[in-house]
Parts: sequence; C-alpha cells; structure tokens
Amino acid sequence: MIDRGKRSVLGVGVNVIDLEAAVSRIIGAAQARQPLTATALAVHGVMTGALDPEHCFRLNRMDLATPDGQPVRWALRLLHGERLPDRVSGPELMPAVCARAAEEGLGVFFFGSSAETLRALTGNLTRAFPRLKIAGAEPSKFRQVTPEEAAAIDQRIRASGADIVFVGLGCPRQEVFAFEHASGLELPLVAVGAAFDFGAGTLSKAPRWMERGGLEWLFRLIQEPRRLWRRYLLLNPLYCAMIGAQLLRLPGIRFGRERRPDTSFNFG
Repeated sequence: MIDRGKRSVLGVGVNVIDLEAAVSRIIGAAQARQPLTATALAVHGVMTGALDPEHCFRLNRMDLATPDGQPVRWALRLLHGERLPDRVSGPELMPAVCARAAEEGLGVFFFGSSAETLRALTGNLTRAFPRLKIAGAEPSKFRQVTPEEAAAIDQRIRASGADIVFVGLGCPRQEVFAFEHASGLELPLVAVGAAFDFGAGTLSKAPRWMERGGLEWLFRLIQEPRRLWRRYLLLNPLYCAMIGAQLLRLPGIRFGRERRPDTSFNFG
C-alpha cells in the first residue's frame, strides 16, 4: 500500500495514495465509528479550489483527497517526484469500498443524483456484492437546502444505520456537502463524482487506453459536449499553465489562498 500524505497541487492538498490504502482508510474509519471526509479530485476538482479561496479552504480540510484523473497523478510526479502506479478515481473507489464493506458487514448509504439512477445503482451493486448492506438511498433535491432540511437529511442518514455515506452531487457541490455535514454525521462521507452514473450504467466508461493516456476528458466531452465543453476546453489549458507556473515557482504567483466560508450553505 502507498500512503505518503498530502502534496500541494495548485495549493490544494492531494494525497499520495493508492486504491488499496484509500479503501483501508475509509473502512477503518467506518469500523471505528470515526468521521472522515474524502473526495476524488480530477482537474476540475483541483481547479475549483485553485480559483476559489473559500472552496480551497473546504478541500484542504478533507481528510482524504485522492488523485482522480491522470493529469493530477502526473502533477504529483512533476511537482513533487511522487510516483503512483495509477490514479484513484471515484468510479473505482466506490465499488472497491462497497466490496470491503460487504465483507465487513458495514452498511452504506447513497445520497445524490436522481431516484431512477439510485434504483439502477443499488440494483447493480446488490447483484455485484450480494452481501452488501444498503442502509438507504436518497436522491438530490437539485437545489440549495435550508438549515432545517440539512438537519433532517442528517437525521435520516443516522436513523438508517449507515456506516459509510457516498455522495454523488457533482463537483463542487458534493465537497460542500461533505464539509457541511461532517460534524452532524460523524462517519465517513465519500464524494465520488460521476460514480453513481457509471455504477447505474447511465454513463459509459472510457476505454482503458484513454484512461491511462489521460484522455478520459475527451471521451466524456464527446458524450456530453453541451454540458462539459467549458470545463474541459477552458479549464484544462489553464490547469496546464498553472502547473507550469507552480513548477517554475514564478515570482509573484502564490497558490493555496484560503478563506473560511462566511456562511454555511448546503446542497441537497
């Protein structure tokens, strides 16, 4: 297992960790009934923190931020000399944690996406892991929720008997959710991006050669051009330029500016 702590990628702390170690961290916290916040950060996730001081504050309070996406893994090597055998993506992390949870008798809860996606996801996971205890699943309201609604969400999750919560609200809403609900739930919250859609079969995964070559973004852009073109065609070149600036330590450029969020707000 590889678990060598965090390194800065544009001021956002990303863990130098492999899949096995990430799963062990999450399962260990669940068994000990300890809080843990985790997310899988691809380029878009890193850039939300690099460009927004309040969100940078949230991301840097995550207990675990895995390198989702080859460009983030490559940045760890380029900037810090850290070599990892592969990335640790949300769509890989979620089923790996579910497999271990099934072995250990831990209950899992799914929050986010639509009711239809959750039905397909939980059905597929039950077939893949017959011993998996699905404590519950709740779809997103697709809007900001009130403090009373947020407290009610916490109550429903606690009442379900869940040991681990997977959050699939998309970036950055899912990281906001994990940050805001960590104290109320006191159990592992794992933000997994599009893993719900991949697990439900509503999104197709890129071929392995595209994933290993860092071209998954192109595959997803072809699938959803109207939704994703700004993310990939604008943010990706900016990410490369900013990585170059961090590598060269250009004077006057500082990454990692943080600002504590002025108010709490929740997506649900």
